[in-house]
Amino acid sequence: MKEVAFLRQNADKWKQFEAFLREERAGDPDRLADLFVELTDDLAYAKTFYPNSKTTRYLNTLAGEAHRAIYKNKKEEKNRFARFWVEELPHEAHEARRALGLSLVLFLLAVGIGLLSAAGDTGFVRLILGDAYVNMTLANIDEGDPMAVYKQMQELDMFLAITVNNVRVAFLAFAMGLLLSFGTAYILLSNGVMLGAFHYLFHEQGYLLPSLLVVYIHGALEISAIVIAGGAGLVIGNSILFPGTYTRAQSFRQGARRGLKIVVGLVPIFIVAGFLEGFVTRQTEMPVALSLAIILGSLAFIIWYFVIYPRRVVGADSRLIETNRKP
Repeated sequence: MKEVAFLRQNADKWKQFEAFLREERAGDPDRLADLFVELTDDLAYAKTFYPNSKTTRYLNTLAGEAHRAIYKNKKEEKNRFARFWVEELPHEAHEARRALGLSLVLFLLAVGIGLLSAAGDTGFVRLILGDAYVNMTLANIDEGDPMAVYKQMQELDMFLAITVNNVRVAFLAFAMGLLLSFGTAYILLSNGVMLGAFHYLFHEQGYLLPSLLVVYIHGALEISAIVIAGGAGLVIGNSILFPGTYTRAQSFRQGARRGLKIVVGLVPIFIVAGFLEGFVTRQTEMPVALSLAIILGSLAFIIWYFVIYPRRVVGADSRLIETNRKP
């Protein structure tokens, strides 16, 4: 059977299943189980004859939602908090992996633009960072403490201010996705250009490596989280632009729910990044090995939790689905 014919034959049934999941997830477990069996049969057929198609990806996502609806009983509500971090957030991160990848590409592209623009125009750094910041940094360098900016506030005050600001930026990047992803792209590009200009300022003064070892003590988590928040914004924007087999309203609701979960999941990361910036980054004389351990450990956590672990969670769900559909 051609894929188009397969779609026409089953599209109405799948839409009814979607509606049932949204409206009656806890209402009729027997009916849900029956529909789940039909859906996994369709998924098996699609994997056999259309393995790389959008239809197969759609059915796999729908089957995953149905599986979670069936096998999450009321007792698990007591463990709702733990389940969010162990299952739900990694699953949403995997579903949003393309948006997260695009967010990273946009941000790195902007950093490159910032670096090249600063190298080609002596006034660009001041234009982006402002005269006050540049003059203060140059004065700190002359006084022998290039990173003195991180020592100006009291530790606790700085921790609170930085954390609140970073959470605000993350939610802004997410909310700007409502502007059909262009708002989120602007946030990513502007922050990336600023970071590129910042790095070039220290490169020009001969302090690039020392600045990296200090700034990325908190920056590894902070910048990664902003990129991930940008990915969440692209999820909501792309859900409006590209609804696929869903109606635009259904796609938007799904995208908003997925993106919001991702952004909420970043709050603890911003808290840790704020703590590091407020209490640790100011220790500019700490051993290089300790700085590298914090930086590399932070990056390793981000890669593991948002890239590697989600694949394992989704892979485990798929294997369980296959096991449960076998007689």
